This record gives sequence, structure tokens and C-alpha cells, in this order.
Amino acid sequence: MSAGYASELRDTATGFFQQYGLAFVMVASYFGSGSVFIASSAGVRYGYGLLWAVVGAVLLGFMAQDMSARLGIFGDTLMSFARRKLGGPAATGLALVLSAGCVAWTLELTAAVGKGVSILTGGAVGWQPIAVLTGIAAIAVGVMNYEGIERLMTAMMLALLVGYLVVAAKSGASVPEVAAGFVPALPDAGAVTLAAAIMGTTALWPNFFLESNLVDRKNWTGADDVATMRRDLGIGYFVGGATTVAIVVVAAAVLRPAGYTELETFITPGLALAEVLGGWAMALFLVGAVAAAFNSIVPIMWTPAYLLQHARGREVDSASREFKLIYAAGVGLGSLSPLVHRAFGLSVVDMIILFPAYNGIVGLPITAALLFWAVNDRATMGEHRNGLALSAANLALVVLALYLAVTSAPGFFDALTSGGL
Repeated sequence: MSAGYASELRDTATGFFQQYGLAFVMVASYFGSGSVFIASSAGVRYGYGLLWAVVGAVLLGFMAQDMSARLGIFGDTLMSFARRKLGGPAATGLALVLSAGCVAWTLELTAAVGKGVSILTGGAVGWQPIAVLTGIAAIAVGVMNYEGIERLMTAMMLALLVGYLVVAAKSGASVPEVAAGFVPALPDAGAVTLAAAIMGTTALWPNFFLESNLVDRKNWTGADDVATMRRDLGIGYFVGGATTVAIVVVAAAVLRPAGYTELETFITPGLALAEVLGGWAMALFLVGAVAAAFNSIVPIMWTPAYLLQHARGREVDSASREFKLIYAAGVGLGSLSPLVHRAFGLSVVDMIILFPAYNGIVGLPITAALLFWAVNDRATMGEHRNGLALSAANLALVVLALYLAVTSAPGFFDALTSGGL
């Protein structure tokens, strides 16, 4: 590569990140081991039949993030809004409950990375020490400057898209059948739950807090910046949605015809692909799954650092020592997944499924309701309150969150108290 071409490429990248890139951090947050597992399960169980749900999830996530961004541009951060409306003690208690959910998420993500790397190395090292090392690596990455993390997340999301598209291209999927999958249909009652799960993992509640905090990183401060913000969300969610579609297609075209009817964990598709397409497909898929899980840790664990300080009425500086200490402490707790495994008898698979479920039961309904309240509050948003269409979309998110919570809670608590699934 010539020096002139390299300089031009750097200038182009710099120009892009001056306006865009925040959405890639948001998409990296939701696109973890749970998303890979759920998308693969959709392809195995229903073929291409739930591709429409991926599109719906992307639109729902886009609209939720749009509302959070507008709250940050025209009003305030979501937790600062909660403090004003509920008072300091209640907001702090709420922040602690939500932060516990972020730690739970990190427990399953470190376990997922550990398990994936252990399999990729042929079991030469157990997943437990790798999980702890994953936490240490996430602390090192998460205390970097924001601009560096944003570029890293963008590069990793684009690499994930390319990797999964390569596997999908080799799967031999029927284009007409894939196209038919974008027409809404529900093969059976189980498809309803899986479609809701696809939407629930894409509309990730920590992002509702993060987006309202991070808009100032792009200097989005007024009505003129809304169009740029929406283009950013469009680019990011297109990449995330296309990656999810590729995973569904791979599972439907390769695993389903091979006789797979269910998946034990997010790494099962990679092992199955090795039998059908060869070891290269397994390695590419598993590396992508591990990278996706690691990607999610940093933005998810930024959330408590913002929540706990805003709940106490403090201004937040992500470069401050306090912010970094809260982040590091949270990730440190999240790297203790081997201890959780021993103490509660939960396997990696149990943690991958149960801990995101906890967030769906607790975190998502609380945050969706707060967001609905905030963007429709005249004192906060003024003339920029939600219109009828956006209010309907936000209300749909609240209803979906409550549905997921009610339907998931009995199974979650039964599995948690009985030592796993």
C-alpha cells in the first residue's frame, strides 16, 4: 500500500468517525453470544421462516435508539430523568438493580468467550481461566479513549459481517426461499416466543441509557443533528441486521437439512458446520461468536458507570478515575463466572440463556417504561416529544418487554433454583 493511498484512507476514516460510528458501539453491545444462539436456533427450528422477525427487530431497535438519542439531544440522559422524577434514593436503588443485570450479562459473556476459545484450542485450556483473562482484557479495552473503542467496535462488527456472509455464501441457500422468509408468518406457537426473543435481544436496554449519554461524543446537540444521528443508526443497524440474517441463513441451509432440530449452545453451529462444510467454516463461525461475545462486554459494562453517577446527581466524565474504577469493578465481578459455575451448578449454556433472560425480565421492562415516560414528557422534551407514530412504536416496545418478562419469569426462577436448565 502506497503512502499516499494510506493517508487518503486514514483521512476518509477520520471524516467518517467525526460524524458517525456511535451506532456500531450500540450494535456491538446487543450482538453477543445470545444473539448468535437465538438466530441460529431460529434457522434450525423454522428455516428461513423468521427472517421477517429480524427485520422487525432491527426497526424496533432503530426506533428505540432514535428515541434515546433524541432524549440526549433535546432533554437529558435517561437516568438523570429518572432522578428528577423519582428522587435520588429511588434512582440509586434502580441503578443498583440495573447494574446487577449488567454484571450478570458479563458473567455469561466471559463464560461464552472462555468456552469458545477452549473449543478452538482443542480443549488444551479449560474455559475457566480463559473467562478470567477475558475480563482482564475487557478492562484493558474499556478504559481506552472513546474514539479508539468506537473504531475497534466498528472494525470488529464489519469483520463479523464479512465472516458470516462468507459462510452464508457457501451454504447453498435458495434465494427464493430466503426471500419468502421476509414475509411475516408464524409456523406454530413456539415461533411467537422465538420471534419475541429475536426482538428482545436486538432492543437491548443498556443501549437506551448509553445512547442518551454518548450523543455529545458526536456533538449532536440540536435539531440539525437528528438527520445525521439517524443515518448513523441506519448504517449500524443495517450491519447488525445483515449479520443476523446471515446466521439464520447458515443454520437454515446447512444445519436444518443435516438433521439438527435444536442447539445446545451458541458454539454448536460451528461444530456442526465442520461436519458439513469443513473445519474452516467452524473456525470462522466460532471466532465470530467469540468476538461478538467479547464485543458486548465493554458497552454493557459502561452502563453502570453512567447509571450510578447520574443517579447520584453527578456529571459523568468517561475519562475520570471514578468512571474507570466503576467499570473495572463491574467487569471484575463479571469475570467470576467460574465461581458462579461452582457455587450454583450452572453450566456455560445455563449462564448464556439464564442471565440475558434475567435482564429481559427485570431490566428491559423498567427501561422501556422509563424511555416511554421520558420522550413523552413535555417538561423534558418540549416540542420534540414523540409524535403518534413514535409513541405507538415505543408502546409496542413496552408491551413486548412486559410480555417477555411475564412469559419468561416462571422458567427462569425454576431453572435458577434447580441448578440449571
